[in-house]
Amino acid sequence: MRVLITGGAGFIGSHLANQLHRRGHYVRVLDDLSSGDPARLLPGINFNRGDVRDIPKLWSLLQGVDVVYHLAARVSVPASVLYPREYNDVNVGGTVSLLEACRDVGSIRRVILASSATVYGDHEVQPVTESMGTRPAVPYAVSKVAAEHYLFAIGQLSGFETVALRIFNAYGPGQPLPPTHPPVIPQFMHQILGRGSVVIFGDGTQTRDFVYIDDVVEALISAAQAPHVDRQIINVGSGEETSINQLVDYISEITGARANVLYNREGSGGIARLVADVSKARQLLKYRPRTGLRQGLRRLLEEDPLFRPGHRPAPQPSSPSRPLVDPGQSS
Repeated sequence: MRVLITGGAGFIGSHLANQLHRRGHYVRVLDDLSSGDPARLLPGINFNRGDVRDIPKLWSLLQGVDVVYHLAARVSVPASVLYPREYNDVNVGGTVSLLEACRDVGSIRRVILASSATVYGDHEVQPVTESMGTRPAVPYAVSKVAAEHYLFAIGQLSGFETVALRIFNAYGPGQPLPPTHPPVIPQFMHQILGRGSVVIFGDGTQTRDFVYIDDVVEALISAAQAPHVDRQIINVGSGEETSINQLVDYISEITGARANVLYNREGSGGIARLVADVSKARQLLKYRPRTGLRQGLRRLLEEDPLFRPGHRPAPQPSSPSRPLVDPGQSS
């Protein structure tokens, strides 16, 4: 394949780009480096810095390409509440710009959108299936629902195939740890190893579906090659439900460090439960998540330079920043 990955220097995008490159595919990457880092990419990958809303640049990068992965997006759930216009501009406007360019270039066979499990919102029935209605409760989730609709509408009108993968809580080596609203797994790992305090909002019984990065990448690669996926929405998760309290226990067990847990019961822990039904992914993508949470945490501890022996974080005070336990962080 000849592939363009928007947002390809981000967390998920770089893992995808590197794996495709290892398998002999030609890979171009577009990233504005708002959160990405080209140092994550293997030599031989064609990196281009730019904005996904820049249609002339997209026209140039799409020449000779047959498959497009669209991962470029603003991804922080809390930040989307503060800056909804920016999230609409980048996540929705950027998607429309890319799809226009794909239509006009005319050689694109399939576009794969990295969507998010945040679109489901709060459902009493778990696990969630793709046929359940969306209940987006934050601007980030609204932007992903809109991106899905534009993807299918423009793809159908323009004659290229489209598929949206709703990714749950992806984690793994190389996941960035920003100073505000960090992803929950690297944040907790960092705090526990540093003998700091872990702050849990709510009572910690809220559950999420944590899916290892290698499994996400396999689903993305399959989505480019599988038949009968045009205009399909497909969950990508582990299919395993884990509470935030259990997550802390697993990290403590694997690191051998005791967690000092503080509960902020006045703060919301987000939706009560969220776990993926992955039966559709099994059927259409032959998807088999291979890395359980304990195994994935061990790999994170061993493979991420941030947590390797000799690079342990210094003791940390309790962090005032709130970990992002909502799904969908895909950079």
